[in-house]
Order: sequence, then structure tokens, then C-alpha cells
Amino acid sequence: MWKTDGLEPPRGQALAQGAPLAGVRVLDLTRLLPGPMCAMHLADLGADVIKVEDMGAGDYAAAGVRHQVNRNKRGIRVDLKHPDGVATLLRLCESADVLVEGFRPGVMERLGVDWETVHARNRKLVYCSITGYGQTGPMRHAPGHDMNYAALSGVADQMGQPGGAPALSNVPVADLLGGTMPAVMGILAALFDAARSGLGRHVDISIADGLMANAIIPNVAVHEQGRTRPVGQDKLTGALPCYNYYQTSDQRWLAVGALEKKFWDRFCECIERPDFMARHPGDTTPEREALRKEVAAVLASRTQSEWVKVFEGEECCVTPVLRLDEVLDHPHTQARGMVVNVPTPDGASRRQLATPVQMTGFRFVVSRPAPDPGEHTDAVLMELGWTTQDITRLRASAAIG
Repeated sequence: MWKTDGLEPPRGQALAQGAPLAGVRVLDLTRLLPGPMCAMHLADLGADVIKVEDMGAGDYAAAGVRHQVNRNKRGIRVDLKHPDGVATLLRLCESADVLVEGFRPGVMERLGVDWETVHARNRKLVYCSITGYGQTGPMRHAPGHDMNYAALSGVADQMGQPGGAPALSNVPVADLLGGTMPAVMGILAALFDAARSGLGRHVDISIADGLMANAIIPNVAVHEQGRTRPVGQDKLTGALPCYNYYQTSDQRWLAVGALEKKFWDRFCECIERPDFMARHPGDTTPEREALRKEVAAVLASRTQSEWVKVFEGEECCVTPVLRLDEVLDHPHTQARGMVVNVPTPDGASRRQLATPVQMTGFRFVVSRPAPDPGEHTDAVLMELGWTTQDITRLRASAAIG
């Protein structure tokens, strides 16, 4: 990241180690968001990720999404419905470390590139399957989207406003928190073990499982009370005046996270209402609701920018609710190198979000933009041992593109 934005690495940073996943080869057969994001994280950390697309629609994600989540990858096209295409992928597997796929259970088996077949060709390869509901269970073949996984994992019930519908998020929490990140975690763990044991594993990722596994606080309520509290009645969903969103006079918002008494007291001093201090957090729901309304009235008296100046440098856990376009230009975002400019096919550039992983001995860079379908087919195959004649024959039979 630092190189891209002209920033120096942290003091004492040594860069001799290089990318932590350098030398790891990943075959990415996924589409849309959870799988491509998983493979992108691996690519950003130095893995050689080869995006494998079919001869038809390929990865049909929207152009903007495709451009962001497939950076640092190379692209090839293989027809897995063609015997020569299957043979090509199996040969690629022989020199790969990881294969990531996101088809419904049974599809890879019908194509002839299932876990057992690939494992027989390369005992060390880590094979990761990302699906909505996993490889087992009565719902394993069910289709779904982010909201369905959130709904069936008990998480959608905990997002929203009291008395309203569950909230829809433009950051797909199930796909990313439940799918992408568990897949990265499982792959890295299996890779570590394969380096010691010489044996890969089949990593079975269910997006619904992954999201449910993070429902820690709601599960505490289930354990203690037999069920979750409705939205608005738990301390992180709006029950407490000291942990809530408040609207400002210009219809913007502030996030007040003054949970601890020391933060609440300082917050009360900043808004010039020291009389609120003793009312933290309030013993009953009516007391809390009364205080929330009083706090809301105070914060509604000024604009968001005016309050930002009031709270600047104050330790009371109050921040403005920013739009992403504002976040991209925020001084802290820039200092962390979280924005990079990536060339687009039309010769322009697009701002993208950088990897959130920073470590010693490594600088994140975007070495290549997202590939066009099949852009690197010839180069990849020749690099791995195919001859010009092999490639000509495969292309003539439409097994590759």
C-alpha cells in the first residue's frame, strides 16, 4: 500500500521477506463476490491466482465489481464440459496449491473435477468449496443470496430499526463475513498443514454457517433468556442512549459509542450537559428512552460538521457517519494507504480499496488489473509446460479460449 500512495513504510519496516504467499498458485473457479474476493485476498498477499472461466458467460459479475475483485489475477478460459477442457484443468491442478470453487454441491463431480479426483492427482492441493449452505445437510442444493443466508442464520433478525423490517445492507455481510473470510481462513490453515503433512484438505465453507458463527452476542441472549432480544432492546441495537445513532440538524448522523462511563462522562461534558452523567446507562427502559430523546434533541441542534469540531481529539467514541466517498478522502484512510488507483481497460483509472492486511516485510501493490476472460490462457499454459502445438489443438477443439 505505501508504495502506491507514495507513503513511507512504518519506521523500522524491513522489506526483505516479500509477499507472504509468493510461490503459492491458486486456481480460482468462482464467480460474483464471495469466491472472487477470497481469491483476491490471496492474490493481494502474493499468490499467483489464475482465474478460470468457462467459454460462455464466465464470471458475470457487474463490470465494476469484476474490476475490483479480480485484480492481481491472471485469466484463462477452459470449457469444463469438453473432455480436453477437463484434462487441461486436471493438469493445471497438478502444479497448483489451491483450488477454489463456488458451484452447487455435485456440479464439480459431474464435471469430473471433484475433490476426490483432484486429490488423486495432487495429494497436497487444498480444495475449497464455497456454497450457500455447505456440502452436507438438507439445504445443500438450495439456491440463495446474501439476504437469504442472513435470514436463515439468525443475523437478519438482529439488524434494523425497532418495529421495522430487517435492514438490507449494501455491504453483503453474509457473502463477505460468512463466505469470503472463512474461506480465506480455511485455505490458509489447510495450506499450513499441507506444508507439514504433505496432504491437502477439502475445505467446506457454508456462507450461512460462516455468518451464524459470528452471532456471538445474540447467542448470549439465547443462552441466558432462551431467545434473542428484539432489535432495539439489546445494548448494541439501540436500547442504550450511550450507544446509538443520532441525527444532526443537517440530516446527517453521529455514531455515539460512549458505552463506558468514562467515555459517557466526557461526551456529556462536550455537549455541555453534565447533568446527563448520572443517568448512565439508566435502569429501566422508560428512563433510557427519555434520556435518548434528550440527547437526540441536543445533537439535533447543530450540523454534523459542527459536532465533528466539538468532538475532535476528545476521547468519548463519537464519530460522524460518513459516506464512502468521504471516507476515501479521509486523512486516516489516506495515511493507512487504504485507497489505490488501478488502471482500467479504457486507459483511465479507478480508485479501489486496498488490502486491510499490513505486515512487516511486505508492501501491497496492484501488479495487474482484473484480466479479461482468457487474457492469459496461452501464457499460463506455456509457462506450465504446454507446447504451442498443444495450445493450438486445444483452441481448435474449443476446449480453451
